[in-house]
Amino acid sequence: MNLREHDEREDKKVWLSTEETERFLATAENTQKRIAFGLGARCGLRSGEWLDVTPRDVVDTDAGTMLRVWEGKGDKFRETPIPDVLATRIRVAGEEQPDEPVLSVTSTRTLRRWVDRAGDQLAEETGEVGWRELSTHDLRRTWATALADAEVDPLLALDWGGWEDLETFLEHYKGVYSPAAQRRAREKVSWL
Repeated sequence: MNLREHDEREDKKVWLSTEETERFLATAENTQKRIAFGLGARCGLRSGEWLDVTPRDVVDTDAGTMLRVWEGKGDKFRETPIPDVLATRIRVAGEEQPDEPVLSVTSTRTLRRWVDRAGDQLAEETGEVGWRELSTHDLRRTWATALADAEVDPLLALDWGGWEDLETFLEHYKGVYSPAAQRRAREKVSWL
């Protein structure tokens, strides 16, 4: 887990490792939370965008299964890849009403509470207090860093995430050094 100070706030920015992301996703005890957490950690959606996802937004394209975000930040449209498991979950959960949002909640406050509770649970289980800093937006940060670690072309990551420019992406989302990158670097130092 990487933690960094916010410039103007007292809480921390958090980037989860691959293993920590899996552990976080495993805290979801129902379909609603599995979908919500997946939209943040696996699709990079902002919490407000989680609320608008419908089964019709999951589309099969020549590039693979994508999630359409019709009105992202600034009312901008984008498509982002979606894991098959999450796509299926969304399609099944909303098959009765394919044009209605798949999440039954209407407030980002509820989503923040879900993430806060999962973080509190993981802090208790692991003894790692950094979990208490986790926010819905940190899931987007984690997703962005995972794309960089997978060596996704930065311009494609910008497109998928709906960022206007590379500077914003690098300054606010991509972790300076992911846990995986730090491990690789440590392995090069014989005395560590």
